[in-house]
Amino acid sequence: MIELSDAQLDRYARHIVLKEIGGHGQQKLLAASVTLIGAGGIGSPAIQYLAAAGVGRLAVIDDDQVSLDNLHRQILFGTPDIGRAKAEAAGEAAARLNPDVAFEARRERLTKANVAALLAGAGVVIDGSDNFATRLVVSDHCTAARIPLVSAAIGQFQIQIGTFRGWEPDRPCYRCYVGDAFDADDCDSCSELGVLGPVAGMGGIFAALEAVRAITGFGEYPGGKLHMFDALKPAMRTLRIVKDPACKGCGGIS
Repeated sequence: MIELSDAQLDRYARHIVLKEIGGHGQQKLLAASVTLIGAGGIGSPAIQYLAAAGVGRLAVIDDDQVSLDNLHRQILFGTPDIGRAKAEAAGEAAARLNPDVAFEARRERLTKANVAALLAGAGVVIDGSDNFATRLVVSDHCTAARIPLVSAAIGQFQIQIGTFRGWEPDRPCYRCYVGDAFDADDCDSCSELGVLGPVAGMGGIFAALEAVRAITGFGEYPGGKLHMFDALKPAMRTLRIVKDPACKGCGGIS
């Protein structure tokens, strides 16, 4: 385990005094590696909280650039970042937050052909992508490679968050939840339907929380639970997802 320096004991003091985290949990965070797919509405706040928490290695996969209409929800970036690569701007922001964090910016679009290379070395994956095709590729790889997957989605006033460990007996993968979902040609996106900025913030922070849970093991076991938040009410409910024995992603894994 990583020995905590005096400066780290000060920086992470409020984590260390939590009996559910403690010094051992903080050492786990410093030794951990989290890969985020997307530095957008979900990835932006998640990166900030994971960096502040002392996650030792953050890798961000994003081939997009910062645009003006991102800024109401992607608060990792500011007006001077418009036109810059999100992954690189995110790395600079993470470095300002915490010098303990090693950051990898990967300016690529994740596909079935490169998923294994892009997710190599990840201890936890946070998927904040905006399409089923990417999400299913990520889910299938994480299940096969036995990497905990935190899947986070937002839209308008809604959030969905789940941690998937489909290689475990009786635990579903993301594909068990959505099946063979596809992206229809007329599928609406945030650009058409909109999304409230703080909803993205809540989704990203919740994703970071679940990643920290996966690393340190605090609290209740998250596998197979889907948390749904409706900001219009506001209210949250939790559903249990059943493993599909015929699932193409995890049905044959034992």
